[in-house]
Amino acid sequence: MAAPETSTAAVPTLYTNNNLRNAFGGVLSFFILLLIGVMAFSIRLFSVIKYESVIHEFDPYFNYRVTQFLAKNGIYEFWNWFDDRTWYPLGRVIGGTVYPGLTLTAGTIWWLLNSLNIPLSVETVCVFTAPIFSAFASWATYLLTKEVKGTGAGLTAAALLAMVPSYISRSVAGSYDNEAVAIFALIFTFYLYIKTLNTGSLFYATLNSIAYFYMVCSWGGYTFIINLIPMHVLLCIVTGRFSSRLYIAYAPLVVLGTLLAALVPVVGFNAVMTSEHFASFLVFIIIHVVAFVYYIKGILSPKMFKVAVTLVVSVGLAVCCAVIAVLIALVASSPTKGWSGRSLSLLDPTYASKYIPIIASVSEHQPPTWPSYFMDINVLAFLVPAGIIACFLPLSDASSFVVLYIATSVYFSGVMVRLMLVLAPAACITSGIALSQAFDVFTGSIKFQLTGASSNTEVDAAETSSSTAESQTDAVKTEKPEETAKSRPSRKSKKKEREHGEKPSTKAKAEKKRLLALPLESSVISLLLLVLLGAFYVVHCVWAAAEAYSAPSIVLTSRSHDGLHVFDDFREAYAWLRHNTDVDDKVASWWDYGYQTTAMANRTVIVDNNTWNNTHIATVGTAMSSPERAAWEIFHSLDVKYVLVVFGGLVGYPSDDINKFLWMVRIGGGVFPHIKEPDYLRDGQYRIDSQATPTMLNCLMYKLSYYRFVETDGKGFDRVRQTEIGKKYFKLTHFEEAFTTHHWMVRIYKLKPPKNRIRGKTKKSKSKTSSTTSSPKRSGTKKKNPWQ
Repeated sequence: MAAPETSTAAVPTLYTNNNLRNAFGGVLSFFILLLIGVMAFSIRLFSVIKYESVIHEFDPYFNYRVTQFLAKNGIYEFWNWFDDRTWYPLGRVIGGTVYPGLTLTAGTIWWLLNSLNIPLSVETVCVFTAPIFSAFASWATYLLTKEVKGTGAGLTAAALLAMVPSYISRSVAGSYDNEAVAIFALIFTFYLYIKTLNTGSLFYATLNSIAYFYMVCSWGGYTFIINLIPMHVLLCIVTGRFSSRLYIAYAPLVVLGTLLAALVPVVGFNAVMTSEHFASFLVFIIIHVVAFVYYIKGILSPKMFKVAVTLVVSVGLAVCCAVIAVLIALVASSPTKGWSGRSLSLLDPTYASKYIPIIASVSEHQPPTWPSYFMDINVLAFLVPAGIIACFLPLSDASSFVVLYIATSVYFSGVMVRLMLVLAPAACITSGIALSQAFDVFTGSIKFQLTGASSNTEVDAAETSSSTAESQTDAVKTEKPEETAKSRPSRKSKKKEREHGEKPSTKAKAEKKRLLALPLESSVISLLLLVLLGAFYVVHCVWAAAEAYSAPSIVLTSRSHDGLHVFDDFREAYAWLRHNTDVDDKVASWWDYGYQTTAMANRTVIVDNNTWNNTHIATVGTAMSSPERAAWEIFHSLDVKYVLVVFGGLVGYPSDDINKFLWMVRIGGGVFPHIKEPDYLRDGQYRIDSQATPTMLNCLMYKLSYYRFVETDGKGFDRVRQTEIGKKYFKLTHFEEAFTTHHWMVRIYKLKPPKNRIRGKTKKSKSKTSSTTSSPKRSGTKKKNPWQ
């Protein structure tokens, strides 16, 4: 009688131990997540520690300028702001052409801090917005992966995302671009979708629509969400996984999310009129047809159900055909079939190079190389396949979404190197699942090998004693005859049969666990190898954050035998423009430097990084590709006073305008046919040496870049192109050098004023009349009116 008392007394103790273990695990997970957030924030501060608190790259300067305007003038002025300092003489409506999520987020943070009497500048808030949201993105990754494979996988994935170089490249301190908040919005939207799919809660479905709205406000990459989720819903329907939870997760997102997306001015009716959104509407119709079929199946007899299914499918197909016909009619009216240029470039990687050179000219839109994968996601590239396999063991709605996410993101990252940023969360999630499963297997094997033998002997002894006791009791209880026992089995006998049936299953489980357990030595070695793999990943990520992605493009550095060299030419040039030119002067440059010129020099530019008007950019490209006289006429017609070019031939800066010049020729030639790329190539090669073509040596870009360059070393040796320039000695007739920075990286030229043509003609006429002895009247000629 003592044994049952002991077993019943052990149940509350075991229950209490489990509660304590769960509570301790929850607290530990919370502190681990807190440390992951701190790590995600701090690893992105190398740019501030090594350099200074400054905005990076080109696009962030426009976002910073817009945030300054928002903080100074308020939200209503922001929506109605017409910027006359960009795209002269066209201008730009800022409120209707910008994704406002990043600006409104940073503006709100600045307003809250100032309301709490924390007087931070707008620039400081902009610099640290990306590191803050990288911590949020790590926590969102934990929530998403936890819904798929549990807490351990979630913590591992969050730690991986906090350090992954691909995400660090876009979220270092000072990288104030749309992706800074958009990646968090992307992951959080996916989490709420999976949460709704697992719970079937309308509350989470509403939150999912709001998160999608924030993503639409933040980045044009929201189209990835509105296409990936319909693909997953269609996959679930096709594989027979339709449920009410799937309907609740998808239908409110399409209806409420589309209505909210249409409220964003830059999107507007594109949310229902462009081809990027049509897939979601088509799947929306399909899921309603399927839901109706399941509904009538539950209320009709099998015979009536067949008739009803035939009717519903027929009507559904007719509706789908009608919708498809309407969509085709709408799409056929567009030359790009309703797709944007960037979307077509993703579907057809050769489209941009063939038809839209302005998109192909952007370095972020080029396909990545194989080493870039190892640089940006490192060892995750080898863990992703293992994570995909783990998602199939077992396959659920959530894990199938992760598989679909990683498959599509791998394809898109292979088309554009910029979309490596979309691949990073998927790679971290699948790698986190793989590492978590591997740790469970290896640690479980070690635990089984260390404690399995003793526990097995105890279990066998307990089972032997219990079976002996049961046989004795069965022998004692033989009061009833065998016939009665056979005809009327008692409840106890049924219970014994169930227990005897369960015991082999328990033994089978133990046997299966023993067979799956790895040897102790192999488990320990594999665990150590995983730790070394993680250590290698951490070292690589810290190096990438400290060295590869921390340097701001506005301030450049290089190391040589005589120490560290700092190249601050960009800010030097913009400061000169700000202090030495009139406020209304117009500055022409290639579109890469438009945002920086407007934000730092406060001068009007002809084109900038928005690239919304291809003809305007082609005009600037044509001017740079033309001879000096023709270029002067183009710039003079645009009321340009100064021309800015970036030149790296002296210090070896490769991203200068000479290396970008062929794109200027291609873009200009796409609009103005007299600009032909073969005229600038010698036997198909782009050259600037003595073998360069006369068209190349006489174009404006060549002259503005290499004017007086021979004076630096007496030879005119270009360190980027590794050759001596072809035309060393020449003079400028329509431009004059206004300013050249210390390292010759930025050169600014001023347009000479037009000559007084009337005065020149009168001088010629006077010289002609003085050289001839006969008067006009005697010669019978009539004097020409100079005004005609």
